[in-house]
Formats: sequence, C-alpha cells, structure tokens
Amino acid sequence: MEISLVAESIKFMFLGMGVVFSFLIVMILVLKGQSVILTKFFPQKEKELNIMPNITPISNIATTDAAKIAAVIAAVQHHKNLKG
Repeated sequence: MEISLVAESIKFMFLGMGVVFSFLIVMILVLKGQSVILTKFFPQKEKELNIMPNITPISNIATTDAAKIAAVIAAVQHHKNLKG
C-alpha cells in the first residue's frame, strides 16, 4: 500500500510541475506576442541625442568638493576634541 501512495505522490508532483511549467511557457509566448503587436502598431519614437546636457562648470565642482572636505575634517576634529 505504501508503494502505491509514494508512486501516486510522485505522479502528482510531476503533474503539478508540468502544469506550472506549461503555464510559464504559455505566459512567455503571450508576452512576446504582445510585444510584437505593440511595437508593430505603436513604434517607439527616436529621441534626439543631447551631446552636452546641463554640465556644471568645473569651478563649481571644485568648490563644492573642497567645502565638503573641509566640513568632514572639521567634524572629525570636533569629535576628537570632545573625546580627549
């Protein structure tokens, strides 16, 4: 009796895995078909290339970085002074 229960549970396992696998395959095919249909009827517009988008001047970057570094150094020194 146990052998038939084990065999039947293995059958159900493969049946369940087969159903899930089949569903995933069908879902992939449907999504690919949907993609083909949408790109056929609604083509994507080409975007213009912006060769030089809003670029900040180097001087602003240098002063911002220098200000951040100075703030970090001041915070570390302040922390050391509080401990000692």
